[in-house]
Amino acid sequence: MKESFLRLAQRLVIKIGSSLLTNEGRGLDRGAMQNWAAQIQALRRQGKSVVLVSSGAVAEGMQRLSMVERPKALHELQAAAAVGQMGLVQGWETCFRGFGVATAQVLLTRADLAARDRYLNARSTLMTLLAWDVIPIINENDTVATEEIKVGDNDTLGALVAQLVEADGLVILTDQAGLYTADPRKVPEAVLIHEAQAGSVELEAMAGGAGSSLGRGGMLTKVLAAKRAARRGAHTAIVWGREPQVLERLALGEPIGTQLMATLPALTARQQWLADAVMLRGTLVLDGGAVRALQDEGKSLLPVGVRQVRGEFQRGELVSCVNEAGGEVGRGLVNYSSTETVRLLGVASDRIEEILGYVDEPELIHRDNLVLL
Repeated sequence: MKESFLRLAQRLVIKIGSSLLTNEGRGLDRGAMQNWAAQIQALRRQGKSVVLVSSGAVAEGMQRLSMVERPKALHELQAAAAVGQMGLVQGWETCFRGFGVATAQVLLTRADLAARDRYLNARSTLMTLLAWDVIPIINENDTVATEEIKVGDNDTLGALVAQLVEADGLVILTDQAGLYTADPRKVPEAVLIHEAQAGSVELEAMAGGAGSSLGRGGMLTKVLAAKRAARRGAHTAIVWGREPQVLERLALGEPIGTQLMATLPALTARQQWLADAVMLRGTLVLDGGAVRALQDEGKSLLPVGVRQVRGEFQRGELVSCVNEAGGEVGRGLVNYSSTETVRLLGVASDRIEEILGYVDEPELIHRDNLVLL
């Protein structure tokens, strides 16, 4: 078994789940938080920079409000998050202040990452904080997020942040020892997977559904987060957060939990943004010739290769390109609206002006605005 990638990593995103932080819903476990803070500080003394993605706002809010069950109504979840965020940030600030380390609260939504200017502003802010030797404490802005602009879970948020700050690795601290061949709570003979390739289809099949009632993620969200992080070239470790000195031991190279390794060529920053940060607005179904032109020849997508349009979108919005079997080929910023694209199905580019009465671009999606998956 290979040693942990953390030994050589210089920039890490560490995500801690709700069930760990709140001791299974009994309020913030400040002793555990102090322990993780000490381990993070030990990594920093080794020259590693760290960004912390912390769950727990809703769970802490539930505890402060004496709630037994997680609220289901969006406005109640937002209110619980507002109450709990106070204690969560205060807890981390107190822990790191004991080491003389400054912290900063950063709350994000999907919309912050979808708009290119806001994405770049968030990146600049985080990079500045790291340059100032400040630890960013990141959480989703649950108080204002609606379903349309939610990232959805902090595993995904951790992967997006890893891309944002150009991290070498993502560490997901969870209440399981790692990724198993099946859910060990249901299948006692399940075997721990020590190392695998991030993005493997087999891994997604093995991963179960949601985890605890306190969080929104399960092993599948962690596997998909590793896939996203791998597009940046970042490896992912999924480990039990209460393993003694787990972060320090990983940094010494000890192979703990599951390592999901990035093996594919890393995407550029713009490609990463297109692949993961922007919200999809529709789908284009391509014929075999168009798929080959994109994948094998690196060409732009022309209207002649599109068979079907799904969803409603405007010019400049992100759409998914799929083959006729439904497999995703890529994503890109489209030059025509869904209404216009329907009229251009199977049409050669030199007929666009004849059909629409004008022509903005000869391509439906230019290759510079396209990322292949």
